[in-house]
Amino acid sequence: MTANPAQATDTGVSAPKPGCALTGARPRTPSGCSSRAETSHPATGAPGVADPNAVAGQADTPTNTSAGPATTRPDESGAAIPDGASATISPADGERPPAQPNSGAAINGAARAALPIEAPAPIPAVRLSNAGLSFGDRTLWRGLDLEVAPGEFIAVLGPNGSGKTSLMRMLLGQLGLTEGIAEVAGSPVRVGNPDIGYVPQQKTIEGGSALRGVDLVGLGVDGHRWGLGLRGRRERKRKVAAAISAVGAEKFAYAPLDALSGGEQQRLRVAQALAGDPRVLLCDEPLLSLDLANQWLVSELIDRRRRTHDTAVLFVTHEINPILPLVDRVLYLVDGHFRIGAPDEVMTSETLSELYGTEVDVLRVRGRLVVVGTGDAMDALGESGAAHCHGGERHGHSENRRGGQAQEARA
Repeated sequence: MTANPAQATDTGVSAPKPGCALTGARPRTPSGCSSRAETSHPATGAPGVADPNAVAGQADTPTNTSAGPATTRPDESGAAIPDGASATISPADGERPPAQPNSGAAINGAARAALPIEAPAPIPAVRLSNAGLSFGDRTLWRGLDLEVAPGEFIAVLGPNGSGKTSLMRMLLGQLGLTEGIAEVAGSPVRVGNPDIGYVPQQKTIEGGSALRGVDLVGLGVDGHRWGLGLRGRRERKRKVAAAISAVGAEKFAYAPLDALSGGEQQRLRVAQALAGDPRVLLCDEPLLSLDLANQWLVSELIDRRRRTHDTAVLFVTHEINPILPLVDRVLYLVDGHFRIGAPDEVMTSETLSELYGTEVDVLRVRGRLVVVGTGDAMDALGESGAAHCHGGERHGHSENRRGGQAQEARA
Protein backbone atom coordinates (compact mmCIF):
# COMPACT_ATOMS: atom_id res chain seq x y z
CA MET A 1 0.00 0.00 0.00
CA THR A 2 1.25 3.47 -0.83
CA ALA A 3 0.88 6.23 1.71
CA ASN A 4 -1.09 9.28 0.71
CA PRO A 5 1.04 12.36 1.56
CA ALA A 6 -2.10 14.43 2.04
CA GLN A 7 -3.30 12.44 5.06
CA ALA A 8 -2.01 10.46 8.02
CA THR A 9 -1.38 6.73 7.56
CA ASP A 10 -2.19 3.90 9.91
CA THR A 11 1.46 3.92 11.01
CA GLY A 12 0.72 6.84 13.31
CA VAL A 13 2.77 9.29 11.25
CA SER A 14 0.92 12.54 10.76
CA ALA A 15 1.22 14.55 7.61
CA PRO A 16 4.29 16.75 7.72
CA LYS A 17 4.39 20.43 7.11
CA PRO A 18 5.79 21.57 3.78
CA GLY A 19 9.55 21.23 3.69
CA CYS A 20 9.70 18.39 6.28
CA ALA A 21 10.50 14.76 5.66
CA LEU A 22 8.26 12.02 6.96
CA THR A 23 9.50 10.81 10.31
CA GLY A 24 8.85 8.14 12.86
CA ALA A 25 7.37 8.78 16.30
CA ARG A 26 9.98 11.29 17.53
CA PRO A 27 9.48 14.49 19.47
CA ARG A 28 8.79 17.40 17.21
CA THR A 29 10.81 20.55 17.10
CA PRO A 30 9.06 23.91 17.44
CA SER A 31 8.81 24.14 13.64
CA GLY A 32 6.81 20.89 13.50
CA CYS A 33 9.67 18.80 12.04
CA SER A 34 11.35 16.02 13.89
CA SER A 35 14.99 16.36 14.82
CA ARG A 36 16.03 13.68 12.26
CA ALA A 37 14.40 12.47 9.05
CA GLU A 38 14.23 8.89 10.23
CA THR A 39 11.77 5.95 10.21
CA SER A 40 11.92 2.34 11.29
CA HIS A 41 12.39 -0.21 8.55
CA PRO A 42 9.12 -2.05 8.25
CA ALA A 43 10.73 -5.46 7.85
CA THR A 44 13.66 -5.45 10.26
CA GLY A 45 12.70 -2.72 12.70
CA ALA A 46 16.12 -1.13 12.15
CA PRO A 47 16.16 2.61 11.93
CA GLY A 48 15.96 3.92 8.42
CA VAL A 49 16.03 7.29 6.73
CA ALA A 50 13.21 8.78 4.76
CA ASP A 51 13.71 9.53 1.11
CA PRO A 52 15.36 12.94 0.88
CA ASN A 53 12.94 13.84 -1.90
CA ALA A 54 9.90 12.89 0.19
CA VAL A 55 8.66 16.42 0.77
CA ALA A 56 4.98 16.96 1.29
CA GLY A 57 3.22 17.89 -1.88
CA GLN A 58 6.36 17.35 -4.01
CA ALA A 59 7.50 13.74 -3.41
CA ASP A 60 7.69 11.71 -6.64
CA THR A 61 7.63 8.44 -4.71
CA PRO A 62 5.91 8.51 -1.32
CA THR A 63 7.40 6.60 1.56
CA ASN A 64 6.55 2.90 1.39
CA THR A 65 5.32 1.67 4.74
CA SER A 66 4.64 -1.89 3.61
CA ALA A 67 6.93 -4.77 4.45
CA GLY A 68 9.75 -5.34 2.00
CA PRO A 69 13.46 -5.96 1.78
CA ALA A 70 15.96 -3.30 2.72
CA THR A 71 17.20 -1.42 -0.28
CA THR A 72 19.71 1.24 -1.14
CA ARG A 73 18.87 4.58 -2.66
CA PRO A 74 20.85 7.19 -4.51
CA ASP A 75 21.88 10.42 -2.89
CA GLU A 76 21.96 13.75 -4.71
CA SER A 77 25.18 12.83 -6.54
CA GLY A 78 23.88 9.43 -7.58
CA ALA A 79 25.87 7.39 -5.04
CA ALA A 80 24.04 4.62 -3.26
CA ILE A 81 23.19 5.16 0.41
CA PRO A 82 22.08 2.14 2.44
CA ASP A 83 19.01 2.38 4.61
CA GLY A 84 19.91 3.50 8.11
CA ALA A 85 22.53 6.01 6.98
CA SER A 86 22.11 9.73 7.42
CA ALA A 87 21.24 11.92 4.50
CA THR A 88 20.89 15.61 3.96
CA ILE A 89 17.39 16.79 3.11
CA SER A 90 17.47 18.56 -0.22
CA PRO A 91 15.46 21.72 -0.71
CA ALA A 92 12.44 21.59 -2.88
CA ASP A 93 12.74 22.65 -6.49
CA GLY A 94 12.82 26.38 -6.84
CA GLU A 95 13.71 26.98 -3.20
CA ARG A 96 16.99 28.47 -2.06
CA PRO A 97 18.84 26.37 0.49
CA PRO A 98 18.97 27.93 3.96
CA ALA A 99 22.06 29.95 4.74
CA GLN A 100 24.62 28.05 6.77
CA PRO A 101 26.29 29.77 9.71
CA ASN A 102 29.94 30.59 9.44
CA SER A 103 31.66 27.84 11.37
CA GLY A 104 34.91 29.76 11.55
CA ALA A 105 35.52 33.29 12.72
CA ALA A 106 31.91 34.17 13.58
CA ILE A 107 31.44 31.19 15.92
CA ASN A 108 34.90 31.55 17.42
CA GLY A 109 34.31 35.25 18.01
CA ALA A 110 31.02 34.54 19.79
CA ALA A 111 32.70 31.88 21.92
CA ARG A 112 35.43 34.29 22.88
CA ALA A 113 32.87 36.91 23.79
CA ALA A 114 31.10 34.40 26.04
CA LEU A 115 34.26 33.55 27.98
CA PRO A 116 34.44 35.16 31.43
CA ILE A 117 36.98 37.94 31.74
CA GLU A 118 39.48 37.15 34.47
CA ALA A 119 40.08 39.96 36.93
CA PRO A 120 43.73 40.96 37.32
CA ALA A 121 45.49 39.53 40.36
CA PRO A 122 45.47 41.96 43.30
CA ILE A 123 48.70 43.78 44.06
CA PRO A 124 50.31 42.34 47.21
CA ALA A 125 50.08 44.65 50.18
CA VAL A 126 53.68 43.74 51.04
CA ARG A 127 56.19 41.93 48.87
CA LEU A 128 59.67 40.78 49.83
CA SER A 129 61.80 39.05 47.23
CA ASN A 130 65.11 37.44 48.25
CA ALA A 131 65.31 40.05 51.00
CA GLY A 132 68.27 40.11 53.36
CA LEU A 133 69.29 42.38 56.22
CA SER A 134 72.72 42.35 57.85
CA PHE A 135 74.71 44.50 60.25
CA GLY A 136 78.40 43.92 59.62
CA ASP A 137 79.06 40.21 59.80
CA ARG A 138 75.77 39.52 61.58
CA THR A 139 72.86 38.46 59.36
CA LEU A 140 69.36 38.90 60.73
CA TRP A 141 67.72 37.13 57.78
CA ARG A 142 68.53 36.37 54.17
CA GLY A 143 66.64 34.99 51.18
CA LEU A 144 63.28 36.03 52.64
CA ASP A 145 60.42 35.71 50.12
CA LEU A 146 57.05 36.86 51.39
CA GLU A 147 53.86 38.17 49.77
CA VAL A 148 51.16 39.50 52.08
CA ALA A 149 47.74 39.69 50.48
CA PRO A 150 45.27 42.51 51.22
CA GLY A 151 43.36 41.63 54.39
CA GLU A 152 45.87 39.00 55.53
CA PHE A 153 47.00 38.83 59.17
CA ILE A 154 50.68 37.85 59.61
CA ALA A 155 52.16 37.28 63.07
CA VAL A 156 55.90 37.98 63.23
CA LEU A 157 57.49 35.95 66.03
CA GLY A 158 60.96 35.23 67.30
CA PRO A 159 63.38 35.86 70.17
CA ASN A 160 64.75 39.25 71.06
CA GLY A 161 67.38 40.33 68.54
CA SER A 162 66.06 38.16 65.71
CA GLY A 163 65.14 41.13 63.50
CA LYS A 164 61.41 41.59 64.08
CA THR A 165 61.55 45.31 64.81
CA SER A 166 64.21 45.74 62.11
CA LEU A 167 61.70 44.27 59.65
CA MET A 168 59.19 46.96 60.68
CA ARG A 169 61.78 49.73 60.34
CA MET A 170 62.80 48.46 56.90
CA LEU A 171 59.19 48.55 55.66
CA LEU A 172 58.89 52.08 57.08
CA GLY A 173 61.86 53.12 54.96
CA GLN A 174 64.14 53.71 57.96
CA LEU A 175 66.50 50.83 57.14
CA GLY A 176 67.77 49.70 53.76
CA LEU A 177 67.96 46.07 52.71
CA THR A 178 71.37 44.49 52.31
CA GLU A 179 69.97 42.58 49.34
CA GLY A 180 66.67 41.88 47.60
CA ILE A 181 63.50 43.87 46.97
CA ALA A 182 60.84 45.25 49.31
CA GLU A 183 57.55 46.82 48.17
CA VAL A 184 54.47 48.16 49.91
CA ALA A 185 51.27 48.36 47.84
CA GLY A 186 53.28 47.85 44.65
CA SER A 187 55.80 50.64 45.28
CA PRO A 188 59.33 50.56 46.74
CA VAL A 189 59.49 51.22 50.47
CA ARG A 190 60.06 54.84 51.47
CA VAL A 191 59.82 57.13 54.45
CA GLY A 192 56.42 58.77 54.95
CA ASN A 193 54.43 56.26 52.91
CA PRO A 194 50.71 57.14 53.43
CA ASP A 195 49.76 53.53 52.63
CA ILE A 196 51.26 52.44 55.98
CA GLY A 197 49.80 52.83 59.44
CA TYR A 198 52.17 52.19 62.34
CA VAL A 199 51.24 51.07 65.86
CA PRO A 200 54.27 51.22 68.21
CA GLN A 201 54.87 49.67 71.59
CA GLN A 202 53.08 51.07 74.61
CA LYS A 203 55.43 53.55 76.29
CA THR A 204 55.02 55.56 79.45
CA ILE A 205 54.34 59.23 78.84
CA GLU A 206 55.95 61.55 81.37
CA GLY A 207 53.76 63.86 83.41
CA GLY A 208 53.25 67.45 82.36
CA SER A 209 52.67 66.67 78.69
CA ALA A 210 50.24 69.04 77.03
CA LEU A 211 49.54 66.60 74.20
CA ARG A 212 45.96 65.37 74.14
CA GLY A 213 44.60 62.21 72.62
CA VAL A 214 43.03 64.09 69.73
CA ASP A 215 46.38 65.73 68.98
CA LEU A 216 48.13 62.36 68.86
CA VAL A 217 45.54 60.96 66.45
CA GLY A 218 45.85 64.04 64.22
CA LEU A 219 49.51 63.23 63.64
CA GLY A 220 48.34 60.16 61.77
CA VAL A 221 46.65 62.41 59.19
CA ASP A 222 49.41 64.89 58.38
CA GLY A 223 52.28 64.19 60.76
CA HIS A 224 54.44 63.06 57.85
CA ARG A 225 54.11 66.44 56.08
CA TRP A 226 55.80 69.78 56.69
CA GLY A 227 53.75 72.83 57.56
CA LEU A 228 51.29 74.12 60.14
CA GLY A 229 48.37 72.07 58.81
CA LEU A 230 46.12 75.08 58.22
CA ARG A 231 44.80 73.87 54.88
CA GLY A 232 42.07 71.24 54.78
CA ARG A 233 41.29 71.62 58.47
CA ARG A 234 37.68 70.51 58.06
CA GLU A 235 38.68 67.27 56.33
CA ARG A 236 41.42 66.69 58.89
CA LYS A 237 38.93 67.10 61.72
CA ARG A 238 36.57 64.62 60.07
CA LYS A 239 39.30 61.98 59.68
CA VAL A 240 40.45 62.38 63.28
CA ALA A 241 36.89 62.04 64.60
CA ALA A 242 36.28 58.94 62.47
CA ALA A 243 39.48 57.26 63.72
CA ILE A 244 38.68 58.03 67.37
CA SER A 245 35.18 56.66 66.91
CA ALA A 246 36.56 53.48 65.31
CA VAL A 247 38.41 52.58 68.52
CA GLY A 248 35.73 53.83 70.90
CA ALA A 249 37.90 56.55 72.45
CA GLU A 250 35.47 59.47 72.34
CA LYS A 251 35.22 59.76 76.13
CA PHE A 252 38.92 60.40 76.73
CA ALA A 253 40.11 61.78 73.38
CA TYR A 254 40.47 65.35 74.75
CA ALA A 255 42.21 64.36 77.98
CA PRO A 256 46.01 64.81 78.39
CA LEU A 257 47.87 61.66 77.44
CA ASP A 258 49.70 61.44 80.77
CA ALA A 259 46.34 61.19 82.53
CA LEU A 260 45.29 58.09 80.57
CA SER A 261 45.89 54.43 81.34
CA GLY A 262 48.17 52.30 79.20
CA GLY A 263 45.20 50.63 77.50
CA GLU A 264 43.58 53.99 76.68
CA GLN A 265 46.84 55.35 75.29
CA GLN A 266 47.27 52.30 73.10
CA ARG A 267 43.75 52.60 71.72
CA LEU A 268 44.60 56.16 70.68
CA ARG A 269 47.80 54.91 69.01
CA VAL A 270 45.70 52.47 67.00
CA ALA A 271 43.41 55.38 66.05
CA GLN A 272 46.47 57.37 64.98
CA ALA A 273 47.51 54.50 62.68
CA LEU A 274 44.02 54.29 61.17
CA ALA A 275 43.55 58.03 60.61
CA GLY A 276 45.38 58.01 57.27
CA ASP A 277 43.25 55.13 55.90
CA PRO A 278 46.28 52.83 55.37
CA ARG A 279 46.46 49.70 53.23
CA VAL A 280 49.02 48.09 55.57
CA LEU A 281 49.19 48.12 59.37
CA LEU A 282 52.61 47.55 60.93
CA CYS A 283 52.19 46.70 64.61
CA ASP A 284 55.43 46.54 66.62
CA GLU A 285 54.56 44.73 69.86
CA PRO A 286 51.41 46.78 70.52
CA LEU A 287 50.36 44.45 73.37
CA LEU A 288 53.50 44.99 75.45
CA SER A 289 52.82 46.12 79.04
CA LEU A 290 49.05 45.73 78.63
CA ASP A 291 46.89 43.57 80.87
CA LEU A 292 45.03 40.64 79.36
CA ALA A 293 41.75 42.53 78.88
CA ASN A 294 43.44 45.35 76.98
CA GLN A 295 45.48 42.87 74.94
CA TRP A 296 42.25 41.34 73.64
CA LEU A 297 40.72 44.79 73.10
CA VAL A 298 43.63 46.17 71.06
CA SER A 299 43.88 42.93 69.05
CA GLU A 300 40.18 43.06 68.22
CA LEU A 301 40.40 46.71 67.10
CA ILE A 302 43.19 45.87 64.67
CA ASP A 303 41.43 42.74 63.39
CA ARG A 304 38.17 44.63 62.85
CA ARG A 305 39.98 47.14 60.67
CA ARG A 306 41.55 44.47 58.48
CA ARG A 307 38.22 42.64 58.06
CA THR A 308 36.17 45.74 57.21
CA HIS A 309 38.76 47.52 55.02
CA ASP A 310 40.86 44.64 53.65
CA THR A 311 43.92 46.07 55.39
CA ALA A 312 46.95 43.79 55.62
CA VAL A 313 48.46 43.38 59.10
CA LEU A 314 52.02 42.52 60.13
CA PHE A 315 51.89 42.04 63.88
CA VAL A 316 55.12 41.68 65.90
CA THR A 317 54.48 40.15 69.29
CA HIS A 318 55.87 38.04 72.12
CA GLU A 319 52.30 37.06 73.04
CA ILE A 320 50.76 34.93 70.30
CA ASN A 321 47.83 33.63 72.33
CA PRO A 322 45.76 36.87 72.29
CA ILE A 323 45.97 36.94 68.47
CA LEU A 324 46.10 33.20 67.74
CA PRO A 325 42.45 33.01 66.51
CA LEU A 326 43.10 35.96 64.16
CA VAL A 327 46.35 34.85 62.53
CA ASP A 328 46.44 33.57 58.94
CA ARG A 329 50.19 32.88 58.77
CA VAL A 330 53.25 33.05 61.00
CA LEU A 331 56.68 34.40 60.08
CA TYR A 332 59.07 32.99 62.71
CA LEU A 333 62.60 34.46 62.81
CA VAL A 334 65.45 32.83 64.75
CA ASP A 335 69.19 33.48 64.39
CA GLY A 336 69.18 34.19 60.66
CA HIS A 337 66.70 31.42 59.89
CA PHE A 338 62.95 31.64 59.38
CA ARG A 339 59.80 29.67 58.73
CA ILE A 340 56.57 30.86 57.09
CA GLY A 341 53.25 29.03 57.24
CA ALA A 342 49.96 28.55 59.03
CA PRO A 343 50.15 28.51 62.86
CA ASP A 344 49.56 24.75 62.96
CA GLU A 345 52.49 24.24 60.57
CA VAL A 346 55.02 26.55 62.27
CA MET A 347 54.11 26.31 65.95
CA THR A 348 55.15 22.69 66.36
CA SER A 349 57.81 20.98 68.44
CA GLU A 350 59.61 19.77 65.33
CA THR A 351 59.77 23.20 63.63
CA LEU A 352 60.79 25.19 66.70
CA SER A 353 63.38 22.61 67.71
CA GLU A 354 64.91 22.92 64.25
CA LEU A 355 64.87 26.73 64.38
CA TYR A 356 66.35 27.03 67.87
CA GLY A 357 68.81 24.19 67.47
CA THR A 358 67.70 22.59 70.72
CA GLU A 359 64.79 20.48 71.93
CA VAL A 360 61.58 22.48 72.24
CA ASP A 361 58.12 21.17 73.08
CA VAL A 362 54.94 22.90 71.96
CA LEU A 363 51.77 22.00 73.86
CA ARG A 364 48.14 23.05 73.62
CA VAL A 365 46.39 23.72 76.91
CA ARG A 366 42.75 24.85 76.82
CA GLY A 367 43.18 26.40 73.40
CA ARG A 368 46.42 28.20 74.31
CA LEU A 369 49.93 27.42 73.11
CA VAL A 370 52.56 26.60 75.69
CA VAL A 371 56.24 26.30 74.76
CA VAL A 372 58.59 24.25 76.90
CA GLY A 373 62.38 24.37 76.77
CA THR A 374 63.20 27.65 75.03
CA GLY A 375 65.78 28.63 77.65
CA ASP A 376 64.24 31.69 79.31
CA ALA A 377 61.43 32.32 81.77
CA MET A 378 60.51 35.75 80.35
CA ASP A 379 60.10 34.81 76.67
CA ALA A 380 61.63 32.49 74.09
CA LEU A 381 65.34 33.33 74.30
CA GLY A 382 64.79 36.83 75.66
CA GLU A 383 67.30 38.93 77.59
CA SER A 384 69.06 36.17 79.50
CA GLY A 385 69.07 33.91 76.47
CA ALA A 386 70.47 36.45 73.99
CA ALA A 387 73.97 34.97 74.17
CA HIS A 388 72.40 31.56 73.67
CA CYS A 389 71.14 32.53 70.23
CA HIS A 390 73.56 35.20 69.08
CA GLY A 391 76.75 35.14 71.15
CA GLY A 392 77.40 31.44 71.57
CA GLU A 393 77.13 28.17 69.73
CA ARG A 394 73.89 27.14 68.06
CA HIS A 395 73.75 23.62 69.52
CA GLY A 396 74.26 21.99 72.89
CA HIS A 397 72.49 24.48 75.18
CA SER A 398 70.75 22.14 77.55
CA GLU A 399 72.36 23.93 80.51
CA ASN A 400 70.35 27.07 79.65
CA ARG A 401 66.99 25.37 79.49
CA ARG A 402 66.36 25.76 83.23
CA GLY A 403 65.09 22.26 83.71
CA GLY A 404 62.47 22.50 80.98
CA GLN A 405 60.62 25.38 82.58
CA ALA A 406 57.40 26.11 80.72
CA GLN A 407 56.19 29.45 79.55
CA GLU A 408 53.24 30.41 77.40
CA ALA A 409 54.09 30.87 73.76
CA ARG A 410 55.88 34.19 73.92
CA ALA A 411 57.67 33.84 70.68
